[in-house]
Amino acid sequence: MKYQISNTKYQKGFTLIELLVVIAIIGILAAVVLVSLNSARSKARDSRRLADIRQIQTALELFYNDQATSSYPDDGGATPTMTSGTPAFNTYMVAWPTAPTPEDGGCTSANNPYLYQGRNAGDTADDATAPAFYQVSFCLGSITGGYAQGAHTARPTGIN
Repeated sequence: MKYQISNTKYQKGFTLIELLVVIAIIGILAAVVLVSLNSARSKARDSRRLADIRQIQTALELFYNDQATSSYPDDGGATPTMTSGTPAFNTYMVAWPTAPTPEDGGCTSANNPYLYQGRNAGDTADDATAPAFYQVSFCLGSITGGYAQGAHTARPTGIN
């Protein structure tokens, strides 16, 4: 008969070195994931900026088509006057969107908001009454949707 000798001195489990190696590997993986999340957040902000601008352009074009004077909303500073026109601009867009924060890339607090300007027939100067054109300024933090990083303008002809 064969007997198996059990040694109670050695217990099953992990050594301290094994645990430290596993903790180090988990730490490295966590750092890689956090770096990836930061770039994903930046891309999400820029995608939202472009979506907001396209929504603004659509509302402005709907407003223009419904106006007897064929004009865009009057200037209201950073946003169009929401109650201008018949029907009022707030029929097409209840609230002017706010640009996502924090600013990133080449964007600053000065060029990050969506700034609306009604423009005259020559598209060269501001015109607060019955503008024939518009310009919405905005900024992208990185290359997004085929547009370069930095300041851009949206006009009836498209995004520049």
